[in-house]
Amino acid sequence: MNQCPPLIAQLYRNKGVEIILFGKTLINAATIDIIKTHRIARRYTGEALSLQQTMPIVEKLTQMALSPSRIDIGQLAHRFWQTHNDTHGLDDFLATELQQALNGAVMNEPKDVVLYGFGRIGRLLARLLIEKSGPGYPLRLRAIVVRGGKEGDLEKRASLLRRDSVHGQFNGSIVIDDENKALIVNGNYIQVIYANSPADVDYTHYGIHNALVVDNTGVWRDAEGLGQHLDSQGAAKVLLTAPGKGDIKNIVFGVNESVIAPQDTIISAASCTTNAITPVLKAMNDKYGVVSGHIETVHSFTNDQNLIDNFHKGERRGRSASLNMVLTSTGAAKAVSKALPELAGKLTGNSIRVPTPNVSMAVANLNLAKETDKEQLNAYLRDVALNSKLAAQIDYTESTEIVSTDLVGSRYAGVVDGAATIAQGNRCVLYVWYDNEFGYSCQVVHCMEQMMGVRYKTYPQV
Repeated sequence: MNQCPPLIAQLYRNKGVEIILFGKTLINAATIDIIKTHRIARRYTGEALSLQQTMPIVEKLTQMALSPSRIDIGQLAHRFWQTHNDTHGLDDFLATELQQALNGAVMNEPKDVVLYGFGRIGRLLARLLIEKSGPGYPLRLRAIVVRGGKEGDLEKRASLLRRDSVHGQFNGSIVIDDENKALIVNGNYIQVIYANSPADVDYTHYGIHNALVVDNTGVWRDAEGLGQHLDSQGAAKVLLTAPGKGDIKNIVFGVNESVIAPQDTIISAASCTTNAITPVLKAMNDKYGVVSGHIETVHSFTNDQNLIDNFHKGERRGRSASLNMVLTSTGAAKAVSKALPELAGKLTGNSIRVPTPNVSMAVANLNLAKETDKEQLNAYLRDVALNSKLAAQIDYTESTEIVSTDLVGSRYAGVVDGAATIAQGNRCVLYVWYDNEFGYSCQVVHCMEQMMGVRYKTYPQV
């Protein structure tokens, strides 16, 4: 049992193979975390899954000439043990299921990434990129660009990365290099660049070339403003972690990432809410047809609001975020049509900001073209979460005790709360939880990989 984490690390380090279990990564997971992850099998398949069933698969994978990929040992184990009583035939089974991963492809050359802005999303992106770092992962976080530069700034930036009131302690070591203005995080050398605008930065001065600049500031959201990054030496592409304006492609990974073309230099990863609801809406539209609907978002407060009453240019947002539910507008429902054009004009939306620091919920009240009931609808959404191309975006739970803090750290764009589903005839109400910080950041990383051509396939394929 204790051999599982080292073998998983070996596969990732030597072959670039990321081991997942029903969509949940096992990279850097402790043995107890791996055991806990195995328990979710019952949620999807109705049957328990043990380490004794997955360990033989992991051991066999270390002996195979695999190409860089993501391999779901939960899916493989479920398929294999349905028809086998022992490990006889496992070699042939894996050779068949992973045939396309045995093509001898080599790992991509390292590709540079720069985080422009180091706030809530920027620091979570740093955690995710560092978690994935190693010979098997091409994206390299090379630099962070922030305003400031005063004495003590570097130490404070490091402290905010090391400790997070919502997401907990950083899993690893952070060393501050004051002389070179850099952070060494789990062995990764990350240059901290102080600049007031993209025009002040020459990335090639730090050995950074053809970089993807991830803009987390939200200061610029159109092509003209974001295009300033492309004028910086060493920058090649820009990804915005907010809804883009104008003709910028807004991407919800899992739904429309295929529209990203190699020649695209500026892309938006849309918003956390758009990422949460669009995959579920696509699943609903594919099977039942969405005629119309309203999306109400119950959203945790953000830095854009005031902790206590004070002036704010936005309506109601000047009132204390920690004391009030604040009704506000959201463009997420309208933004869905940018990723899912067939729903254009069919959705309305509003948002209520509530006094919690993280994890939000979208309540989708939908009118459908086909009739359904709660049992049938939940069975469909549960299957989508397990056996569809949206499985990496949609999670599903039927727990009657789950609350928002239980979803902190969820890597899914959205989690359908099946216990709360309402369905009658042509109408339904769906409740979708989402970690508006971490889940969204995972979607952003997927977009980064797509833009830089390092997105590896997941096996077994659906």
